[in-house]
Amino acid sequence: MIQVGIIGSTGYTAGELIRILMTHPEVEIKWCFSQSAGGEKIAQHHPDLFMHEGNFTNQIDTSVDVIFLCLGHGNSKKALENYKFNSSTKIIDLSNDFRLSEDSFFNDQKFAYGLPEANKEAIQKANAIANPGCFATAIQLALIPALEQGIVNSEIHVHGITGSTGAGKSPSSTSHFSWRNNNISIYKLFTHQHLAEVNETLSEVSTKDVPQLNFVPMRGGFTRGIFISLYFNSECSEEECIQLYKSYYADDPFVHVTSNEISLKQVVNTNYNLLQIKKIEGKVHITSIIDNLVKGASGQAVQNMNLMFGIEESTGLKLKSNYF
Repeated sequence: MIQVGIIGSTGYTAGELIRILMTHPEVEIKWCFSQSAGGEKIAQHHPDLFMHEGNFTNQIDTSVDVIFLCLGHGNSKKALENYKFNSSTKIIDLSNDFRLSEDSFFNDQKFAYGLPEANKEAIQKANAIANPGCFATAIQLALIPALEQGIVNSEIHVHGITGSTGAGKSPSSTSHFSWRNNNISIYKLFTHQHLAEVNETLSEVSTKDVPQLNFVPMRGGFTRGIFISLYFNSECSEEECIQLYKSYYADDPFVHVTSNEISLKQVVNTNYNLLQIKKIEGKVHITSIIDNLVKGASGQAVQNMNLMFGIEESTGLKLKSNYF
Protein backbone atom coordinates (compact mmCIF):
# COMPACT_ATOMS: atom_id res chain seq x y z
CA MET A 1 0.00 0.00 0.00
CA ILE A 2 1.14 3.55 -0.77
CA GLN A 3 1.51 5.51 2.48
CA VAL A 4 0.06 9.02 2.05
CA GLY A 5 0.37 12.23 4.03
CA ILE A 6 -1.68 15.38 3.39
CA ILE A 7 -0.52 18.84 4.47
CA GLY A 8 -3.13 21.59 4.69
CA SER A 9 -6.09 19.32 5.31
CA THR A 10 -9.09 21.52 6.10
CA GLY A 11 -9.71 23.14 2.68
CA TYR A 12 -11.88 22.09 -0.25
CA THR A 13 -9.10 20.37 -2.24
CA ALA A 14 -7.96 18.39 0.81
CA GLY A 15 -11.53 17.30 1.50
CA GLU A 16 -11.88 16.05 -2.07
CA LEU A 17 -8.49 14.35 -1.85
CA ILE A 18 -9.48 12.47 1.31
CA ARG A 19 -12.81 11.48 -0.28
CA ILE A 20 -11.02 9.98 -3.30
CA LEU A 21 -8.17 8.33 -1.41
CA MET A 22 -10.45 6.73 1.22
CA THR A 23 -11.60 4.19 -1.37
CA HIS A 24 -8.42 3.98 -3.45
CA PRO A 25 -7.43 0.29 -3.43
CA GLU A 26 -3.67 0.97 -3.38
CA VAL A 27 -3.55 3.72 -0.72
CA GLU A 28 -3.46 4.10 3.04
CA ILE A 29 -3.84 7.64 4.41
CA LYS A 30 -1.31 7.78 7.26
CA TRP A 31 -1.98 11.32 8.42
CA CYS A 32 -3.75 14.57 7.57
CA PHE A 33 -1.79 17.51 8.95
CA SER A 34 -3.40 20.77 9.99
CA GLN A 35 -1.64 23.41 12.04
CA SER A 36 -4.93 25.03 13.08
CA ALA A 37 -7.07 21.91 13.60
CA GLY A 38 -4.66 19.33 15.03
CA GLY A 39 -6.50 16.79 17.18
CA GLU A 40 -9.93 17.66 15.79
CA LYS A 41 -12.12 15.23 13.91
CA ILE A 42 -11.74 15.21 10.12
CA ALA A 43 -15.54 15.06 9.83
CA GLN A 44 -15.82 18.25 11.86
CA HIS A 45 -14.28 20.21 8.98
CA HIS A 46 -15.49 17.95 6.14
CA PRO A 47 -19.05 16.96 7.14
CA ASP A 48 -19.48 14.87 3.97
CA LEU A 49 -16.78 12.58 5.41
CA PHE A 50 -18.88 11.73 8.48
CA MET A 51 -17.97 8.06 8.01
CA HIS A 52 -14.25 8.86 8.47
CA GLU A 53 -13.30 8.30 12.11
CA GLY A 54 -9.84 9.85 11.94
CA ASN A 55 -8.46 13.06 13.42
CA PHE A 56 -6.22 15.76 12.02
CA THR A 57 -2.71 15.77 13.41
CA ASN A 58 -0.24 18.56 14.11
CA GLN A 59 2.67 16.09 13.86
CA ILE A 60 4.30 15.05 10.58
CA ASP A 61 5.80 11.63 9.91
CA THR A 62 8.37 12.28 7.18
CA SER A 63 8.68 8.63 6.16
CA VAL A 64 5.51 8.41 4.02
CA ASP A 65 5.72 7.42 0.35
CA VAL A 66 4.00 10.54 -0.99
CA ILE A 67 2.80 13.87 0.37
CA PHE A 68 0.10 16.08 -1.09
CA LEU A 69 0.51 19.80 -0.41
CA CYS A 70 -2.99 21.37 -0.24
CA LEU A 71 -1.84 24.76 0.94
CA GLY A 72 -2.54 28.31 -0.18
CA HIS A 73 -0.40 29.69 -2.97
CA GLY A 74 3.05 30.65 -1.69
CA ASN A 75 2.94 28.28 1.30
CA SER A 76 4.19 25.05 -0.28
CA LYS A 77 7.79 26.22 -0.44
CA LYS A 78 7.61 27.23 3.21
CA ALA A 79 6.29 23.79 4.16
CA LEU A 80 9.10 22.02 2.31
CA GLU A 81 11.62 24.27 4.03
CA ASN A 82 10.15 23.49 7.46
CA TYR A 83 9.74 19.71 7.06
CA LYS A 84 12.57 17.56 5.72
CA PHE A 85 11.13 14.52 3.99
CA ASN A 86 13.00 11.38 2.97
CA SER A 87 14.63 11.65 -0.46
CA SER A 88 12.39 8.79 -1.61
CA THR A 89 9.18 10.59 -0.62
CA LYS A 90 7.28 11.84 -3.67
CA ILE A 91 5.71 15.30 -3.59
CA ILE A 92 2.54 16.48 -5.32
CA ASP A 93 1.85 20.19 -4.90
CA LEU A 94 -1.63 21.57 -5.63
CA SER A 95 -0.62 25.24 -5.40
CA ASN A 96 0.97 27.41 -8.10
CA ASP A 97 4.37 27.55 -6.39
CA PHE A 98 6.21 25.28 -8.84
CA ARG A 99 4.12 25.30 -12.05
CA LEU A 100 6.26 27.60 -14.19
CA SER A 101 9.62 26.40 -15.47
CA GLU A 102 11.40 29.31 -13.76
CA ASP A 103 9.92 28.20 -10.41
CA SER A 104 10.12 24.44 -10.92
CA PHE A 105 13.29 23.74 -8.91
CA PHE A 106 13.41 23.37 -5.14
CA ASN A 107 16.67 22.26 -3.48
CA ASP A 108 17.90 20.84 -6.82
CA GLN A 109 14.68 18.86 -7.21
CA LYS A 110 12.66 19.58 -10.35
CA PHE A 111 8.88 19.63 -10.26
CA ALA A 112 7.35 18.16 -13.42
CA TYR A 113 4.21 19.86 -14.71
CA GLY A 114 1.38 17.46 -13.91
CA LEU A 115 -0.91 17.53 -16.94
CA PRO A 116 -1.01 13.79 -17.76
CA GLU A 117 -2.48 14.21 -21.24
CA ALA A 118 0.53 16.29 -22.30
CA ASN A 119 3.36 15.24 -19.97
CA LYS A 120 2.77 11.61 -19.04
CA GLU A 121 6.31 10.30 -19.56
CA ALA A 122 7.87 13.05 -17.43
CA ILE A 123 5.29 12.49 -14.69
CA GLN A 124 6.04 8.76 -14.58
CA LYS A 125 9.74 9.52 -14.02
CA ALA A 126 9.31 12.43 -11.61
CA ASN A 127 9.73 12.58 -7.85
CA ALA A 128 7.86 15.88 -7.57
CA ILE A 129 4.79 17.19 -9.40
CA ALA A 130 3.28 20.65 -9.80
CA ASN A 131 -0.44 20.02 -10.26
CA PRO A 132 -1.97 22.35 -12.90
CA GLY A 133 -4.51 25.06 -12.17
CA CYS A 134 -8.18 24.38 -12.80
CA PHE A 135 -8.78 26.98 -15.53
CA ALA A 136 -5.40 26.01 -17.01
CA THR A 137 -6.39 22.34 -17.21
CA ALA A 138 -9.66 22.99 -19.04
CA ILE A 139 -8.09 25.49 -21.48
CA GLN A 140 -5.02 23.40 -22.26
CA LEU A 141 -6.98 20.22 -22.94
CA ALA A 142 -9.13 22.21 -25.37
CA LEU A 143 -6.16 23.66 -27.28
CA ILE A 144 -3.17 21.30 -27.22
CA PRO A 145 -4.20 19.07 -30.18
CA ALA A 146 -5.08 22.07 -32.38
CA LEU A 147 -1.80 23.86 -31.71
CA GLU A 148 0.26 20.71 -32.02
CA GLN A 149 -1.25 20.12 -35.48
CA GLY A 150 -1.00 23.79 -36.47
CA ILE A 151 -4.68 24.28 -37.40
CA VAL A 152 -5.16 27.59 -35.54
CA ASN A 153 -5.15 30.60 -37.91
CA SER A 154 -6.09 33.49 -35.62
CA GLU A 155 -6.09 34.83 -32.10
CA ILE A 156 -7.90 32.58 -29.63
CA HIS A 157 -10.87 33.93 -27.69
CA VAL A 158 -11.69 32.20 -24.40
CA HIS A 159 -14.55 32.73 -21.98
CA GLY A 160 -14.51 30.66 -18.79
CA ILE A 161 -16.88 30.52 -15.85
CA THR A 162 -16.04 28.90 -12.52
CA GLY A 163 -17.95 27.86 -9.43
CA SER A 164 -17.44 29.49 -6.04
CA THR A 165 -15.28 26.64 -4.68
CA GLY A 166 -12.54 27.84 -7.02
CA ALA A 167 -12.01 30.74 -4.62
CA GLY A 168 -11.19 28.39 -1.73
CA LYS A 169 -12.88 27.69 1.59
CA SER A 170 -12.08 30.95 3.36
CA PRO A 171 -15.08 33.27 2.89
CA SER A 172 -14.75 36.47 0.88
CA SER A 173 -17.10 39.13 -0.44
CA THR A 174 -17.33 37.42 -3.86
CA SER A 175 -17.98 33.93 -2.44
CA HIS A 176 -20.65 35.03 0.04
CA PHE A 177 -23.98 33.37 -0.81
CA SER A 178 -25.93 36.62 -0.84
CA TRP A 179 -23.60 38.08 -3.47
CA ARG A 180 -22.78 34.97 -5.49
CA ASN A 181 -26.24 33.40 -5.80
CA ASN A 182 -28.12 34.32 -9.01
CA ASN A 183 -25.13 36.45 -10.01
CA ILE A 184 -22.27 36.52 -12.52
CA SER A 185 -19.23 38.78 -12.83
CA ILE A 186 -15.94 39.15 -14.69
CA TYR A 187 -12.63 39.21 -12.82
CA LYS A 188 -8.92 39.40 -13.74
CA LEU A 189 -9.84 40.34 -17.31
CA PHE A 190 -7.07 39.18 -19.71
CA THR A 191 -4.66 38.85 -16.74
CA HIS A 192 -5.64 35.62 -14.93
CA GLN A 193 -2.65 33.95 -13.26
CA HIS A 194 -3.27 30.62 -15.03
CA LEU A 195 -2.43 32.21 -18.39
CA ALA A 196 1.29 31.93 -17.67
CA GLU A 197 1.25 28.15 -17.30
CA VAL A 198 -1.15 27.79 -20.24
CA ASN A 199 1.13 29.78 -22.56
CA GLU A 200 4.18 27.88 -21.36
CA THR A 201 2.62 24.48 -22.13
CA LEU A 202 1.20 25.61 -25.46
CA SER A 203 4.61 26.99 -26.48
CA GLU A 204 6.13 23.57 -25.86
CA VAL A 205 3.61 21.69 -28.02
CA SER A 206 2.84 24.23 -30.76
CA THR A 207 4.31 23.84 -34.25
CA LYS A 208 3.96 27.63 -34.77
CA ASP A 209 4.12 30.72 -32.59
CA VAL A 210 1.35 30.53 -29.99
CA PRO A 211 -1.46 32.93 -30.97
CA GLN A 212 -2.67 35.66 -28.64
CA LEU A 213 -4.91 34.13 -25.97
CA ASN A 214 -7.71 36.49 -24.93
CA PHE A 215 -9.13 35.07 -21.70
CA VAL A 216 -12.23 36.44 -19.97
CA PRO A 217 -12.68 34.61 -16.61
CA MET A 218 -16.05 34.83 -14.85
CA ARG A 219 -17.53 33.94 -11.48
CA GLY A 220 -20.71 31.86 -11.62
CA GLY A 221 -23.59 31.48 -9.21
CA PHE A 222 -22.93 27.77 -8.59
CA THR A 223 -20.47 25.86 -6.41
CA ARG A 224 -18.53 23.42 -8.61
CA GLY A 225 -17.31 23.17 -12.15
CA ILE A 226 -15.55 25.07 -14.95
CA PHE A 227 -17.19 25.81 -18.29
CA ILE A 228 -14.85 27.01 -21.05
CA SER A 229 -16.06 28.35 -24.40
CA LEU A 230 -13.32 29.19 -26.92
CA TYR A 231 -12.98 29.69 -30.66
CA PHE A 232 -10.45 30.41 -33.39
CA ASN A 233 -10.29 30.57 -37.19
CA SER A 234 -9.30 27.36 -38.93
CA GLU A 235 -9.45 25.68 -42.32
CA CYS A 236 -9.99 22.33 -40.62
CA SER A 237 -13.48 20.87 -41.09
CA GLU A 238 -15.60 19.85 -38.11
CA GLU A 239 -15.16 16.16 -38.94
CA GLU A 240 -11.38 16.56 -39.30
CA CYS A 241 -11.15 18.42 -35.98
CA ILE A 242 -13.17 15.83 -34.12
CA GLN A 243 -11.05 13.02 -35.55
CA LEU A 244 -7.84 14.93 -34.72
CA TYR A 245 -8.91 15.32 -31.09
CA LYS A 246 -10.18 11.76 -30.74
CA SER A 247 -6.89 10.46 -32.11
CA TYR A 248 -4.81 12.66 -29.82
CA TYR A 249 -6.72 11.59 -26.69
CA ALA A 250 -7.25 7.95 -27.69
CA ASP A 251 -5.08 6.68 -24.82
CA ASP A 252 -6.26 9.20 -22.23
CA PRO A 253 -9.06 7.72 -20.10
CA PHE A 254 -10.44 11.00 -18.77
CA VAL A 255 -10.89 13.06 -21.95
CA HIS A 256 -14.01 12.46 -24.02
CA VAL A 257 -14.53 14.20 -27.39
CA THR A 258 -17.98 14.68 -28.92
CA SER A 259 -20.00 16.81 -31.33
CA ASN A 260 -23.06 16.49 -29.06
CA GLU A 261 -24.08 19.27 -26.70
CA ILE A 262 -22.51 19.00 -23.27
CA SER A 263 -23.44 20.48 -19.90
CA LEU A 264 -21.55 21.04 -16.68
CA LYS A 265 -23.49 18.51 -14.60
CA GLN A 266 -22.01 15.71 -16.72
CA VAL A 267 -18.58 16.16 -15.10
CA VAL A 268 -19.28 17.48 -11.60
CA ASN A 269 -17.79 15.11 -8.97
CA THR A 270 -15.75 13.29 -11.66
CA ASN A 271 -12.22 13.39 -13.07
CA TYR A 272 -13.47 13.72 -16.65
CA ASN A 273 -12.94 16.44 -19.21
CA LEU A 274 -15.60 16.67 -21.93
CA LEU A 275 -14.79 18.46 -25.18
CA GLN A 276 -17.48 19.45 -27.67
CA ILE A 277 -16.24 20.58 -31.10
CA LYS A 278 -18.25 22.53 -33.67
CA LYS A 279 -17.27 24.33 -36.90
CA ILE A 280 -19.36 27.28 -38.09
CA GLU A 281 -18.45 29.74 -40.87
CA GLY A 282 -14.70 29.31 -40.65
CA LYS A 283 -14.53 29.21 -36.86
CA VAL A 284 -13.84 26.16 -34.71
CA HIS A 285 -15.66 26.40 -31.40
CA ILE A 286 -14.65 24.16 -28.49
CA THR A 287 -16.48 23.74 -25.21
CA SER A 288 -14.36 22.25 -22.42
CA ILE A 289 -15.81 21.29 -19.04
CA ILE A 290 -14.32 19.87 -15.83
CA ASP A 291 -14.97 19.77 -12.10
CA ASN A 292 -12.57 22.39 -10.70
CA LEU A 293 -12.02 20.39 -7.49
CA VAL A 294 -11.48 16.99 -9.14
CA LYS A 295 -9.93 17.08 -12.63
CA GLY A 296 -8.95 20.68 -11.84
CA ALA A 297 -7.26 19.77 -8.54
CA SER A 298 -7.50 16.67 -6.33
CA GLY A 299 -8.55 14.08 -8.92
CA GLN A 300 -5.75 15.09 -11.24
CA ALA A 301 -3.35 14.94 -8.29
CA VAL A 302 -4.37 11.31 -7.67
CA GLN A 303 -4.07 10.61 -11.41
CA ASN A 304 -0.50 11.92 -11.19
CA MET A 305 0.19 9.78 -8.12
CA ASN A 306 -0.99 6.69 -9.99
CA LEU A 307 1.39 7.44 -12.86
CA MET A 308 4.32 8.10 -10.50
CA PHE A 309 3.84 4.74 -8.76
CA GLY A 310 3.21 2.72 -11.91
CA ILE A 311 -0.46 2.11 -11.13
CA GLU A 312 -3.13 2.04 -13.83
CA GLU A 313 -3.95 5.70 -14.43
CA SER A 314 -7.65 5.63 -13.59
CA THR A 315 -7.35 3.64 -10.34
CA GLY A 316 -9.59 5.13 -7.66
CA LEU A 317 -10.96 7.71 -10.09
CA LYS A 318 -13.89 5.95 -11.78
CA LEU A 319 -16.33 8.45 -10.37
CA LYS A 320 -19.83 9.16 -11.66
CA SER A 321 -21.42 12.59 -11.88
CA ASN A 322 -24.64 13.56 -10.08
CA TYR A 323 -26.64 14.54 -13.15
CA PHE A 324 -30.02 14.95 -11.48
